[in-house]
Amino acid sequence: MKASTPMSRPLDSSLDTSGSAGAPRRLRRAMDARHLVMIALGGVIGSGLFLSSGYTIHQAGPLGAVLAYLLGAFVVWLVMVCLGELAVVYPVSGSIHIYAARTMGPATGFATAWLYWLCWVVALGSEFTASGILMQRWFPTVDVWVWCVVFAGVLFTLNAISARVFGETEFWFALIKVVAIVALIVLGTMAIFGFTPLSPEPHQAVGLSNFVTPDGLLPAGLGGVLITSLAVFYAFSGAELVGVAAGETKDPRRNIPRALRSTVLRLLVLFVGSIVVIAALLPYDQAGLSSSPFVDVFEYVGVPYAADIMNFVVITALLSVGNSGLYSCARMLFSLAEEGYAPKVFTKLTRRGIPMVALLVSLAIGLVSLISSVVAAETVYLVLVSIAGFAAVAVWMSIVAAQFFHRRQYLRSGGDVADLAFRTPLYPLVPILAFVLLTASIVAIAFDENQVAALYFGIPFVGACYLFFWLRYGRRGARPVPLNEEAPAGSVD
Repeated sequence: MKASTPMSRPLDSSLDTSGSAGAPRRLRRAMDARHLVMIALGGVIGSGLFLSSGYTIHQAGPLGAVLAYLLGAFVVWLVMVCLGELAVVYPVSGSIHIYAARTMGPATGFATAWLYWLCWVVALGSEFTASGILMQRWFPTVDVWVWCVVFAGVLFTLNAISARVFGETEFWFALIKVVAIVALIVLGTMAIFGFTPLSPEPHQAVGLSNFVTPDGLLPAGLGGVLITSLAVFYAFSGAELVGVAAGETKDPRRNIPRALRSTVLRLLVLFVGSIVVIAALLPYDQAGLSSSPFVDVFEYVGVPYAADIMNFVVITALLSVGNSGLYSCARMLFSLAEEGYAPKVFTKLTRRGIPMVALLVSLAIGLVSLISSVVAAETVYLVLVSIAGFAAVAVWMSIVAAQFFHRRQYLRSGGDVADLAFRTPLYPLVPILAFVLLTASIVAIAFDENQVAALYFGIPFVGACYLFFWLRYGRRGARPVPLNEEAPAGSVD
């Protein structure tokens, strides 16, 4: 084997060395592959699938929606196989911006980090608000803000105890959502063939008859599929959390690739499978207009208390996304501080290896986002939401571009592809194709009046990040941690 080059060595900045006396505390590698998979699923499966999937079918037609989700799953696979190579080489906490910083320059890493952080901070506010609104179904006299505070306290506690407790709770949060989706797929498939044992009224087999609409198989044309795919890309965002959690994963060379493969397969089955069932059972011109399509399907097959069950599942889904988002925000601030681009106080760790200051600040800004959604919905909150939507695709573009440049630098420095623990297949086709498809989705936003604000605010925000970086740190930035050195540890409380 060839001598290890700097690019082939993992940036092992988060190994737990707290066992020896006086050793600096570090983020602890406490999570297994199953935790990574459920963290990714927890970040992806939210209200977009449970509440908005019917709208997607309504907009693109049954077959159009299935094609849009297939395209989304394909892009997720492209991004995830690029992420796999990077996450194994750089198994550090909040590592998404590290990829960009090491391969395309520190300013790009800086912009990527703040885009991603803001994306999840805004998500925190919206998840708390939506959860509180849904709780009023059972507790109509309790104000929404009370539930927001309660849920914020719950998620903070889960994140503050330890990384393993976070991973374990996220596993069970995500499992509830997965069980609901599997139940929909199984019971819905039975109903497609006319078998509804739970329903008091027999239903005839509908097969795929609803896929044939009065306006043909694609009532909105290919344009409807492409416009819908923009929302689908956003619906799949969160899968990249596998990379964010790399620094707290046991044996990253083995567990990260396993988690990536499992995540993509499960997303494909769960998302596409549920869309096929919903599209087959519900007329596309009525799907999801007045209620969750999951509720409609469960009521169709005769599941008792379907609305209450789905209310519980959706609240769990929202809290699961918020849980993953808070974790991601804290690790991103911690990583920025280690790189020298955020106050060093964010590197402070508790005895259990939790970046507490970063966690508290992220939660506080998330609550500010929540407040702005009430008092400044048409100004401040609109800007935040627009940037967050833009960030979902922009960060994926950063990941695939980083893999392209990483592999090129690695080969130029004399590295052997066979030495990589995980290799992106079909290089350079995969990162190039992913970048082209993601760029096309960004361009297409300009033609959708409902999403064009993402460009108005997202692009200037990125420009502002670059400008601030160059003015504050110069072109070269702070000295990054070399890949053949150990990174600074989090400071001791």
